Amino acid sequence: MKTVYELQQQRELLKERIANSLDLLIGSISTRGPNRPGFNLPSTLDGVPRPRHIRLADLEKVRLMTSRHKKLKALIQKLSDLNWKILTLQSE
Repeated sequence: MKTVYELQQQRELLKERIANSLDLLIGSISTRGPNRPGFNLPSTLDGVPRPRHIRLADLEKVRLMTSRHKKLKALIQKLSDLNWKILTLQSE
């Protein structure tokens, strides 16, 4: 079993990875759109669906940014689990 110190070091590394993953977009790329054919990023503004058109030149960057969002969610879950382990070890 790892010590509290080792878990805290691991937590610091996770926090760095999270900070480096904040250049993101939430959503999944879609090819369905109401007005324009092509690629869209579905989003909601004030409760109203508003797809954002993605220019072909930006498609790969948008894919990268949406994949960062998925990775960020996993990193946050790991951070939460680590925080729980640290908390339980410190309260023993």
